[in-house]
Amino acid sequence: MSSPAGAPHHDAVVLAGGRATRLGGASKPLVEVAGRTLLDRALDAASGADRVVVVGPVPVPPGVLRTLEDPPFSGPAAALAAGLAALVDAVGSARPAPWTLVLAADVPRAAFAVPVLLSAAADDPEADGVCFHDAQSHPQWMLALYRSPALRAAVSTVSTTDLSMRRLLAPLTLMTIPGEAAEIADCDTWQDIEAAREQESSWVRTSEREERP
Repeated sequence: MSSPAGAPHHDAVVLAGGRATRLGGASKPLVEVAGRTLLDRALDAASGADRVVVVGPVPVPPGVLRTLEDPPFSGPAAALAAGLAALVDAVGSARPAPWTLVLAADVPRAAFAVPVLLSAAADDPEADGVCFHDAQSHPQWMLALYRSPALRAAVSTVSTTDLSMRRLLAPLTLMTIPGEAAEIADCDTWQDIEAAREQESSWVRTSEREERP
């Protein structure tokens, strides 16, 4: 899905690691929903980025960077730090994009949510970033758009190993916005996966009916 007109230039960090213990250790990014892997869906959501890096032990297509957090399985903050470092290395003497999109690779309909983030980024010129919040007002740190300098500064001042995203991002001034539940829902369990599959099938059936003469 393309970025909205006037969307800010951005790079993207796709977080595709973790142990997936609630999936019995399966590689969550490679689980399919409606015939496409969760990773492919995340990469679609990031398709408007100048550069994309995937952090995790998964194969990536040509043109997409890949790295791993060190030590392995040391949490999303460490993975984000590794992704930011890979983006800086990739641009060399050039400057990274002014914004960084951060996506967990387990949100099947992230491609519908990301344009909302990109459009919202211009609404508060003072904010360091924008992220969704769920129905319980919990910020979705890993479905968010951050100003790159502020995000790199936050990472540079702490040890990110086993650090929570909440603590990592505490110095930032963030705007949170509501999101459509189906578009920001993540998949942590097989029950979540099956629900996403059924929802996708339902949307396909509805679309097919609407297209009939």
